[in-house]
Amino acid sequence: MNSVLLNYYEAIEKASQDMLEAARVGNWDHVVKLEGACAVLIAQLKNTAAEKPLPRDEAQLKSRIMQRILINDAEIRQLAEPWLEDLDEILAGRPKTLH
Repeated sequence: MNSVLLNYYEAIEKASQDMLEAARVGNWDHVVKLEGACAVLIAQLKNTAAEKPLPRDEAQLKSRIMQRILINDAEIRQLAEPWLEDLDEILAGRPKTLH
């Protein structure tokens, strides 16, 4: 049986996977929405972890989940770089040049 904390880690992992899928198709509005949901889950996780730490036997599973989250995050960041550069150009008032 998974602890409440492990359930939070799994929910964050699912949200990160959903964010990655949205980023792959260029749905950045959905990525931002999911990022907000992730932030709420992380805050809840921190609050719960302060009250009751993760059982020792679940630490290895937590580690594997965290690795997958970090892999997803790295790919999302890689996919977001061109989008963020375009956004910077727009916010700076510079028109995008076509090549």
